Amino acid sequence: MANAVKRGLCTWEDLAAIPQEQRYHEIIDGEIVRKAQASYEHSDAQGALMGTLRPPFVRRSDGRWPGGWWIATEVDVELELHQVYRPDVAGWRRERVPERPTGVPIRIRPDWVCEVLSPNNTRNDTVRKMRGYYRAAIPHYWLVDPMAETLTVYRWNAEAYMLVLTAERGERVRAEPFDAIELDVGLLFGDDPKD
Repeated sequence: MANAVKRGLCTWEDLAAIPQEQRYHEIIDGEIVRKAQASYEHSDAQGALMGTLRPPFVRRSDGRWPGGWWIATEVDVELELHQVYRPDVAGWRRERVPERPTGVPIRIRPDWVCEVLSPNNTRNDTVRKMRGYYRAAIPHYWLVDPMAETLTVYRWNAEAYMLVLTAERGERVRAEPFDAIELDVGLLFGDDPKD
């Protein structure tokens, strides 16, 4: 099954039939799609994002830090029967999801998703998966592009995702829903933290 693609509308059961050590796939519009192999730039941006967001947000608010989130990387999330994505980073607000999301796949809609673009998956992340995230009413969608060194932030509304922010390396921004802190965009692309 690792090299073969099942025809027809696939579900989680079809994805789960791929041996776990070979399962680097998602179901997009009913089709099993292999995720692009992560480059160093992709992995570095994903790790830097986690390193920036986890300390202040993944805990209960203590007055010093905003807290209030569960954040995870590379977890399978079933948005619909024929839409099972593995976002690069996803987050759930604790006020809506008081207990840590568990299981495979997670069947609780995230409140925020970030995809890190790779040359081989850009269309999936900017078109096909973006449509799926919109249909699932994911409130916030980020795209991190290591090639262009940009961060793009979208907010869900009834008509479409609304572009809220586009920033590039060298800028410091407050990007919703994590606008309680200032984000140095260059950290996502290999810059050293500034004191």
